Amino acid sequence: MGTRDRIIDAAEQAIHEFGIAGATTKKIARQAGCSEALLYKHFASKESLFLAVLLERLPALHPALARLRLSVGQGDVATNLAEFATAALEFYSRAAAIASGVLADPSLMAGFRSMLADTNSGPHLPILALAEILRAEQRGGRIDPGMDAGAAASMLMGACFHRANLAYYVDLPDEDGPWATAVVATLVRR
Repeated sequence: MGTRDRIIDAAEQAIHEFGIAGATTKKIARQAGCSEALLYKHFASKESLFLAVLLERLPALHPALARLRLSVGQGDVATNLAEFATAALEFYSRAAAIASGVLADPSLMAGFRSMLADTNSGPHLPILALAEILRAEQRGGRIDPGMDAGAAASMLMGACFHRANLAYYVDLPDEDGPWATAVVATLVRR
């Protein structure tokens, strides 16, 4: 394992052990077995390191969106969307520790927002991609052409985000799979 990967692994471990505020570059460097200077040789900022943890170590939405995009016109739309919703739920559940810590630290949040703007990325992009997939299914006659695809994408992603956060506070009554199936069935009617 290379130094960069060791640093990312150490950052993920430190975040889970100490939270965002407590995951200092000093602790991360110590866990990675390197100096802080070497850490900054691989990452321009703490924000860029945390973004690398989000993008490289957590289950990503990109592969799930790619699978969903390939399924347009194939199989059962509701089943395909429920599988995507389950992947989104897993992503949001694992990303919560980082996201909540970033939100709680104004300077970290400002740096993160700036970095997202510079890289033209952000949490809105999966919603836009999902909306395009829904529009493609509408054009294929597989879902209601009168449905607002942007609103449906926002609602599905929002429901996944909300459920992931609720699970930190209470034991939820339903398993994720049946929950995703029910939410999709409510949103996407033919």
